[in-house]
Amino acid sequence: MAPKPRLRAYEGPALLSYGFRPFFLLAALQAGFTILVWLLVVTGHIAIPTAFGPVDWHIHEMLFGYQAAAIGGFLLTAIPNWTGRLPVQGKPLLVLVLAWLAGRIAVALSAVIGWRLTMSIDSLFLLLLAASAGREIVAGRNWRNLKVVVLIGLLLMANLAFHLEARLAGGADFSRRFAIAVVLLLVALVAGRIVPSFTRNWLAQRRQGRMPVPFGLYDKIVLAVSAAVLAIWAALPEARVTGIALAVAAGLHLFRLARWAGARTWRNPLLVILHVGYLFIPLGFALTAAASLGILAPAAGLHAWTAGAFGIMTLAVMSRASLGHTSRPLVATAATQLCYGLVIIGTVARICSALGHGPVALLHIAGLGWSLGFLIFTAAYWQILTGPRLGAKAPAQPS
Repeated sequence: MAPKPRLRAYEGPALLSYGFRPFFLLAALQAGFTILVWLLVVTGHIAIPTAFGPVDWHIHEMLFGYQAAAIGGFLLTAIPNWTGRLPVQGKPLLVLVLAWLAGRIAVALSAVIGWRLTMSIDSLFLLLLAASAGREIVAGRNWRNLKVVVLIGLLLMANLAFHLEARLAGGADFSRRFAIAVVLLLVALVAGRIVPSFTRNWLAQRRQGRMPVPFGLYDKIVLAVSAAVLAIWAALPEARVTGIALAVAAGLHLFRLARWAGARTWRNPLLVILHVGYLFIPLGFALTAAASLGILAPAAGLHAWTAGAFGIMTLAVMSRASLGHTSRPLVATAATQLCYGLVIIGTVARICSALGHGPVALLHIAGLGWSLGFLIFTAAYWQILTGPRLGAKAPAQPS
């Protein structure tokens, strides 16, 4: 069993009482509004004073803005459960929030303030997050989760490389693949722990039927193979061997998902969405394999991973953790289910658009659907994330 986190006396704003509160809120706002801004940029209605090209700005802010905030919220909430130590709250948490916000402002104004200052400011959040996570994990002697700190460190390196490559080469092609690979490994690692665990906990109440297989040797093999395959893809995205390796990884992840008894969770939307989100990982591997073999455009697989796996899994974790850690019932309301549906529709529409199916308007439908899903989440969970936790004064149990 995971250690129970302890809480110090805290009388400040509820928003700064636990890491998931500000960062899940910021992640949802960033996801929703950035896509709307991107649609206006790509259609020529507005321009942003950023040193990045339009595509690089879009990719950077989704990976190092939205996704980094979601990762930060998850880690700052999970680590106290792993170690039993006090969570980051109050002024230290505010410093992390301000560092993240400063990065978003700096990137948006990078053509004005210069790329070197932008890179320095934008790297600060991931640096502080890695340092905070590493300190807590080491102090709590929770050695097995040090791999998460390594992945955050790699994401920091990818961000630095993104700025340098965009400046020196005019585009961040390698760095964006590097960053996507790191986030994908982090999502696959976390999903392998929580999806079968949450599914087993719920199915155990029903006693009959197949149970999910817990994290074990097969999962470690899949993660190791995936890391090697993604490294090859980052370096040689168009090689035939890359396409074959990606196809193998797709099969491994699909079988991994099949071991988690997802078909038995259809009555529980909070569980179903986790399985649906993970499905986009093998789909992304398969579509990217086809792209490496010259069959499809690369954007289809990239959006299966980023809009699908990253977006849907993030939304699933944010909604479940927000409910569980504020002592609310683990029930997906109509608004929550609407968020899920809109993000799924937006993802599928974006993949179809990348495949060349349907009118150009499909791209706008994809963006609006995906964005609206996160903005509805923001409205539905605003009070949950900014208000007091319900019930007892003791910390909420891990959801």
